[in-house]
Amino acid sequence: MEPARALSIRDINRLIKMKLEGDPGLQDIWLRGEISNFTFHSSGHMYFTLKDEGARLKCIMFASYNQRLPFSPKDGMKVLTRGGVSVYERDGAYQFYATAMQPDGIGSLYLAFEQLKKKLESEGLFDERGKRPLPRYPRTVGVITSPTGAAVKDILITLERRNPGVAVLLYPVVVQGKSAAPAIVKAIREMNALGEPDVLIVGRGGGSLEELWAFNEETVARAIRASAIPVISAVGHETDFTISDFAADLRAPTPTAAAELAVRHSGELKQGLVHLEQRMAKSLGGLLARARERWQHAARSPYFTQPRRSLLVQAERLDRLRDRLQYRMQSAHARSADKLSRLSGRLSAVNPGRQAALARQRVASAARGLEMAMNGILRQRQSQFGSVVRHLDALSPLKIMGRGYSLVYDEQQKSLIRSICEVQPGDIVRVRLTDGKLDCQVWGIQGEEQSNG
Repeated sequence: MEPARALSIRDINRLIKMKLEGDPGLQDIWLRGEISNFTFHSSGHMYFTLKDEGARLKCIMFASYNQRLPFSPKDGMKVLTRGGVSVYERDGAYQFYATAMQPDGIGSLYLAFEQLKKKLESEGLFDERGKRPLPRYPRTVGVITSPTGAAVKDILITLERRNPGVAVLLYPVVVQGKSAAPAIVKAIREMNALGEPDVLIVGRGGGSLEELWAFNEETVARAIRASAIPVISAVGHETDFTISDFAADLRAPTPTAAAELAVRHSGELKQGLVHLEQRMAKSLGGLLARARERWQHAARSPYFTQPRRSLLVQAERLDRLRDRLQYRMQSAHARSADKLSRLSGRLSAVNPGRQAALARQRVASAARGLEMAMNGILRQRQSQFGSVVRHLDALSPLKIMGRGYSLVYDEQQKSLIRSICEVQPGDIVRVRLTDGKLDCQVWGIQGEEQSNG
């Protein structure tokens, strides 16, 4: 019995699609899972599978959505994906159509990465001026990485291929997990203590952010910066950046590139040696040619063809120089003698003995002048004194009394009596004569009449 209506496969797939897309619980949801089978198609679309411990789900993220992603999804990465469930009608398979994606569980790691990078950069740990150039011709290369990973094989093969004469010193360490960072720091310090390597390669192969996190640790960055040996950081792939890359003296995009940067190719060295040999041969040839030309020029010189003539010329020059020297010596001697004579004259003029004699002469002359001046003054004073004495003698009362005059004093001889009014009858008076004194008594007083003329 035929059914009243049979649905086509296309119809049922479309019906299921409509059911799924019409269910709000299956649209605009978030899924958590690990990426696998990741394919970035040339069209720009991303195809991948999200899986967890018990199931898998095919996913697609169209180019119009994944262009805004701040990171590159890859296999093994745990993500949170936003979108809705629908059916791909052609295959009848339901799948998840992603519209947004973000790392799951490593968002904090990104934040820690940026914060540590900013801190160390502010300290100048990444300053290009503090980074050292790699040695041009290293004899030993130190390699710090996992001994079992692909990175160490790539490094060893590349070093052997480029320059078999370079020694390689491998320090095996774990490169992921909690013990990785301390192991890497210890390896860098022990390599420096050993002092044998000329350059260090520190790194590992690619992986997720968690797997590379040991190279984002602050202790590793500071150990790289403190290394006395130049360090090449070779962590992950070309798109992977770690704190170690910024702290190292040079970042290599891959471990293989690190080996290529560490040593020069032996073929290049040989070619350089050939070039240097050619330059040396050319330079020596030029030196020999110039030396030969100088020798030939010297051989044609009159100094070699006519040596006697050259000697005579030099002898004549020597005679002229001798005459000039003698003339100058005589002139210098004459100038010196003249100068000596002038200095002797000046010296004799300031001779202490002569100065003392001149001083004695000046003193004697001054003494004679002083004596003459004193004598003149004395005679002048004597003359003046005689004149005064004569004048006084002429005015002396004794001289007057010698002509018959006398002086009358009171009884005590204190006052000279000049008028009869100064005495009374009976007063005692003393009379001074030229040859003595008289004590007298007044007996009477008689005045003289004044003429009225």
